[in-house]
Amino acid sequence: MEKRVLVLNLDHSPVAVVTVQKAIVLLHLDKVSCLSAYEFLEVRTVSKSFDYPAVICLNNYKSIPYRGVLLNRNNLFRRDKGECQYCGSKKQLTIDHVIPRSKGGKSNWTNLVTACHRCNVVKGDKSPEQAGLRLANLPFKPSLAYFLAEYAERQASEWLPFLESKIAQ
Repeated sequence: MEKRVLVLNLDHSPVAVVTVQKAIVLLHLDKVSCLSAYEFLEVRTVSKSFDYPAVICLNNYKSIPYRGVLLNRNNLFRRDKGECQYCGSKKQLTIDHVIPRSKGGKSNWTNLVTACHRCNVVKGDKSPEQAGLRLANLPFKPSLAYFLAEYAERQASEWLPFLESKIAQ
């Protein structure tokens, strides 16, 4: 599988993830500089070999409008690591409103959690406290850096030093 390359803005905020081909082109055109390379990997041509870039940084600051993480079922399950936030089960997962919609709860990052079917039925139209349930983790709005760090832990540990300060934001 081909490794991806993290692109940072001049202020070291994550901007994008690109293919190694795109990263090499940007490096060749002097639009970016390489901050980190993958160990033991290289890009080879007939006559040259190059470090396989892991993290590149734009040489000029680009004003990029804020793009939050899209609230959808897939991203919600990723945030909650695919487990029920009440009992930890990974089977028959649904989405639960912590404060029920009938009680004025909104469909937003801080009110939605992943719940198994059984816990969702037990909770019903009540708050977790009224149903005798306790949340394992409080719901929060994840940043792009949060999901990139999750990817980095599995695929690209070279990214982590550049994302750690952005995850807390």
